[in-house]
Amino acid sequence: MERKELKPIVKSSDGHLRLGKGFSLAELRQVGLSPREARKLGIPVDKRRKTSYVENINKLLEFLKDKEKSAS
Repeated sequence: MERKELKPIVKSSDGHLRLGKGFSLAELRQVGLSPREARKLGIPVDKRRKTSYVENINKLLEFLKDKEKSAS
Protein backbone atom coordinates (compact mmCIF):
# COMPACT_ATOMS: atom_id res chain seq x y z
CA MET A 1 0.00 0.00 0.00
CA GLU A 2 1.43 3.36 -1.04
CA ARG A 3 1.55 5.92 1.75
CA LYS A 4 0.68 9.48 0.83
CA GLU A 5 3.01 12.03 2.39
CA LEU A 6 1.23 14.27 4.86
CA LYS A 7 2.32 17.90 4.42
CA PRO A 8 0.57 21.05 5.65
CA ILE A 9 -0.32 24.07 3.54
CA VAL A 10 1.22 27.37 4.70
CA LYS A 11 1.36 30.92 3.38
CA SER A 12 4.71 32.27 2.21
CA SER A 13 5.82 35.73 3.27
CA ASP A 14 4.65 36.97 -0.14
CA GLY A 15 1.16 35.49 0.40
CA HIS A 16 1.41 32.44 -1.85
CA LEU A 17 0.39 29.00 -0.60
CA ARG A 18 3.09 26.33 -0.41
CA LEU A 19 3.82 23.07 1.39
CA GLY A 20 5.16 23.48 4.90
CA LYS A 21 7.57 21.40 6.95
CA GLY A 22 5.10 20.36 9.62
CA PHE A 23 1.81 21.00 11.37
CA SER A 24 1.59 23.70 14.04
CA LEU A 25 0.93 22.91 17.69
CA ALA A 26 -2.43 24.71 17.43
CA GLU A 27 -3.49 22.48 14.54
CA LEU A 28 -2.50 19.37 16.45
CA ARG A 29 -4.38 20.59 19.52
CA GLN A 30 -7.53 21.10 17.42
CA VAL A 31 -7.60 17.39 16.50
CA GLY A 32 -6.65 16.23 20.00
CA LEU A 33 -3.03 15.20 19.44
CA SER A 34 0.09 16.03 21.38
CA PRO A 35 3.34 16.60 19.47
CA ARG A 36 4.67 13.28 20.80
CA GLU A 37 1.59 11.35 19.63
CA ALA A 38 1.76 13.05 16.23
CA ARG A 39 5.40 12.05 15.73
CA LYS A 40 4.59 8.45 16.69
CA LEU A 41 1.95 8.43 13.95
CA GLY A 42 4.42 9.83 11.41
CA ILE A 43 2.88 13.31 11.32
CA PRO A 44 5.48 16.08 10.86
CA VAL A 45 5.45 18.79 13.56
CA ASP A 46 6.79 22.35 13.23
CA LYS A 47 6.96 23.98 16.67
CA ARG A 48 7.93 27.34 15.15
CA ARG A 49 4.67 27.80 13.22
CA LYS A 50 2.03 29.88 14.98
CA THR A 51 -0.72 29.80 12.36
CA SER A 52 -3.62 27.39 12.16
CA TYR A 53 -5.42 26.67 8.88
CA VAL A 54 -8.75 24.85 8.49
CA GLU A 55 -7.37 22.96 5.48
CA ASN A 56 -4.60 21.47 7.62
CA ILE A 57 -6.99 20.51 10.40
CA ASN A 58 -9.19 18.76 7.83
CA LYS A 59 -6.13 16.91 6.46
CA LEU A 60 -5.26 15.72 9.96
CA LEU A 61 -8.83 14.60 10.68
CA GLU A 62 -8.94 12.68 7.38
CA PHE A 63 -5.56 11.07 8.12
CA LEU A 64 -6.71 9.99 11.59
CA LYS A 65 -9.98 8.63 10.20
CA ASP A 66 -8.09 6.59 7.57
CA LYS A 67 -5.63 5.38 10.21
CA GLU A 68 -8.49 4.28 12.47
CA LYS A 69 -10.24 2.55 9.56
CA SER A 70 -7.09 0.61 8.60
CA ALA A 71 -6.47 -0.45 12.23
CA SER A 72 -9.85 -2.16 12.54
